[in-house]
Amino acid sequence: MVLDNLFPVFALILVGNLLKKYNVTTENFLKISDRLVYFIFFPALLFWKIGSAPSNLASQAGLYKAIIASVVSVYILSTTFILLGRLHRFKAGSFSQSCYRFNTYIGVAIVVSAYGEEGIRHFGILIGIIIPIINVLAVTTLTWFSGKKQTALQRAAQTLGALVTNPLILACVGGAIYGQLVNRFPVFIDNTLRLASYVTLPLALLSIGGALTLRSLKENLGLSLIAAGFKLALLPVIGYVYLKWFHVTGLPFKIGMLFFCLPTSTALYVLSSQLDSDTRLASASIALSTMLSFVPLSISLLL
Repeated sequence: MVLDNLFPVFALILVGNLLKKYNVTTENFLKISDRLVYFIFFPALLFWKIGSAPSNLASQAGLYKAIIASVVSVYILSTTFILLGRLHRFKAGSFSQSCYRFNTYIGVAIVVSAYGEEGIRHFGILIGIIIPIINVLAVTTLTWFSGKKQTALQRAAQTLGALVTNPLILACVGGAIYGQLVNRFPVFIDNTLRLASYVTLPLALLSIGGALTLRSLKENLGLSLIAAGFKLALLPVIGYVYLKWFHVTGLPFKIGMLFFCLPTSTALYVLSSQLDSDTRLASASIALSTMLSFVPLSISLLL
């Protein structure tokens, strides 16, 4: 079970890293690949899966409450660590994101492999709910510690702008609306979206591998390990408690635990760069979290 579902995902990430190392792929190729996945193929996949989902999936309120409560709890704890540990403001935003952001691409790849169509529909709705919340938390922390003087209105506008232009959020919301109104696709549209989905995950995983680098890990090892502890140890434990608290069982429980054990998102590098936070810490955290995530992901699949 574990090897069957995790090995293909991490094997493609490794292939992506080797292709970049031996110059088979280039920086320009990876940038174009990322844009294609982020703006076209991945939103199409989410819209397709959620748009054709049974309407009763939205009834899994306990799962969504547990996810939100867990992420917010870890956000509060990591922010407390930043304040009590007197973390430099330049590193604060990147560190904070590393503790609770999740890699959507790896999540979808594992869910598709392990839990099939029904699993991806649960996961799609879940990320449609949590991505806006995570973006609000991330942008709030980044702007708060950036040192720039911004009014509450300016921060709100910046956060809102990041949300309404996020293609993954738009795809999830659009898919949910379509699912409620129509709930099925014409055969030719269904076949087109299915064909497009075949491109999405391999391309995304190759891009993740190509972007991984260990160059900045040595100088940021301590903070990266602490961030990985929050993301890969504390979040799963807190998440498990909340899932039990809200009486989540069956497939939703499995999806929730898998979500909690995912490595941190590569998107934190982009947001850290845009809002003047430490990109080298972001890069180190992404690499370390991705490598270490095999253990908690394995445990989540065994639960």
